[in-house]
Amino acid sequence: MGAFADFDDYLFHDGTDYESYRVFGAHPSCEFGLEGTRFAVWAPHAQHVAVISAKTGWNNEYPMHRVGTGIWQVFIPHVQDGDAYRYVVVGADGVRRYKADPYAFRSELRPANASIVCSLDGYEWGDADYQAACDNGTVLEKPMAIYEVHLGSWKKGFKGSWDEDGYLNYRELAEQLSEYVNYMGYTHVELMGICEYPFDLSWGYQVTGYFAPTSRYGTPDDFRYFVDTMHRNGIGVILDWVPAHYPKDEFGLAYFDGTPQYESEDPLRAEFPEWGTMAFDHGKPEVRSFLISSAFYWIREFHVDALRVDAVAAMIYANYSRSEWRPNRYGGYLNLEGMDFLRQLNTAVRERTNGYLIGEDSSTEWGITSTEEGNALGFALKWNMGWMNDTLSYLELDPVYRQYHHEQLVHTIDYAFSENFVLVLSHDEVVYGKKSLVEKSPGGVEEKYGCLKTLFTHQICHPGKKLLFMGQDFAQNREWVVAESIDWHLADDFGHRDIMLTVRKLLALYKEYPVLYSDSRDPSTFEWVNRNDFWRNTISYIRRNPWNYDGALLVICNFSPMRIDGYACGAPLPGAYRRVFSTYDTLPGGGGPEEIGGPIDLVAVQDECDGREYRVTFDLRPYESLVLQLPA
Repeated sequence: MGAFADFDDYLFHDGTDYESYRVFGAHPSCEFGLEGTRFAVWAPHAQHVAVISAKTGWNNEYPMHRVGTGIWQVFIPHVQDGDAYRYVVVGADGVRRYKADPYAFRSELRPANASIVCSLDGYEWGDADYQAACDNGTVLEKPMAIYEVHLGSWKKGFKGSWDEDGYLNYRELAEQLSEYVNYMGYTHVELMGICEYPFDLSWGYQVTGYFAPTSRYGTPDDFRYFVDTMHRNGIGVILDWVPAHYPKDEFGLAYFDGTPQYESEDPLRAEFPEWGTMAFDHGKPEVRSFLISSAFYWIREFHVDALRVDAVAAMIYANYSRSEWRPNRYGGYLNLEGMDFLRQLNTAVRERTNGYLIGEDSSTEWGITSTEEGNALGFALKWNMGWMNDTLSYLELDPVYRQYHHEQLVHTIDYAFSENFVLVLSHDEVVYGKKSLVEKSPGGVEEKYGCLKTLFTHQICHPGKKLLFMGQDFAQNREWVVAESIDWHLADDFGHRDIMLTVRKLLALYKEYPVLYSDSRDPSTFEWVNRNDFWRNTISYIRRNPWNYDGALLVICNFSPMRIDGYACGAPLPGAYRRVFSTYDTLPGGGGPEEIGGPIDLVAVQDECDGREYRVTFDLRPYESLVLQLPA
């Protein structure tokens, strides 16, 4: 890597250098006939910056030279790939600080925190066919069933001197996880905590290394192998990414040059008190270059399909998590600089890469997934937090009282087409005393399992992409604990195995019927049959294409432990309705197609029901959900 050029300097300070990692950081190179490494770092108010290395016992300082505007660089002979290093930064305040490289491509395993020289070249990818088929413009038209994973607690290995945490390596995880994901039928994995971070209990949401895969599970090339393996198995990879805030650790970004460098000079905007973290100042062009380069880095250098952008609301609202806050220049509560950054980020990723961005957004602002002018931010997708909160609140009620809260269940359709949504049942809902997913609903074991299967059916058939957190697909009883493996032994138990098989059948159903995943912003793809059967805790609806009923599905969900004999459901067409799924199919005696030798047809007769000309009548068992294919 050559010396820092004037054009690099201009783009970086303009906020439009989307590959600044190619000049910043540590790059092995040959200069003056010598093998070594060139270092470059941004520290505009520093009095002095130097590099120290483990190769010299951390004793010898190599002074860096100021170039451009606030940028320091130096070439050091004989420092090679794999050598640990730090920056010594004498700040504007005269304080000497030892800092990790903001652009480090590899870091030491915590609690150590030095950066490690790491070449970006050398890995031979095997996912060319997968990459050739990638098109971020068709995301909405394809099925997306995401398996949310924390690698360190998905599965543990041997706890020995080589790894006191029992972590599996990225390469081991790649083989085992891809096999499981393909068996179940998920289309993507979403990985928590890949960007390097020091504190395990932050789950990876307090990042210190925006360009370094965490060393907990191996090297950057090990992580490349992980992504490569997923792609060769047809599985997309999504990373959680945190551009809103960062921790206060002394070695990290906070007050990097002795002044508010990555954070705001305004103390009312510099921190998130609730989290105890520093807030990025998205109004600074250098911060934009840094963060957008990080996004490009993961997509281009690691072939990641998408980034799930954490805490979007914290970047939208100036008063987020703050009792005292600074209004914007118009006196309002919106963080205009944060919103501008998100627009720029989304536009850059959409137009210059094959990747896309998913917003984890709890705000009430419109246009999060729109690309129109105005307040639109341009995300490809956003988490549907409203669906998650309202649906789970409904299921936590005793079935006797659900009839009084029926609107919580059905009103999610009222806004289902306002954004490009992902229906999430995420890690956030199974921690901190919220109970595991299966334990949220009241009743005995059979009732809990039945309720969970109907929840999953409704999630799969409701408009929106899908996400399940690990352990939910076999009904783990306890909450998620980051330091422990999920309870895989439960998957061999009959009841838990039944849940797993049900999820597997639902994911196959989802991918088989395009009406469940295509045209996701068209309200005509959803029709209520009966949204008002509150007293029996049932709902029924049709998923269809925008033009006709070809390939359409009729969905009936019973959120009650009561059997309903002679349940009548309105139907749009006469003829035979084929039962393609029931939550009882995986149970012995449940009457599934595998058990009785073929699918069941229910005949619609001419008899007005639910405002429709025809009706289908059948017995609806406790907590049963049915999916019927309409006549061809």
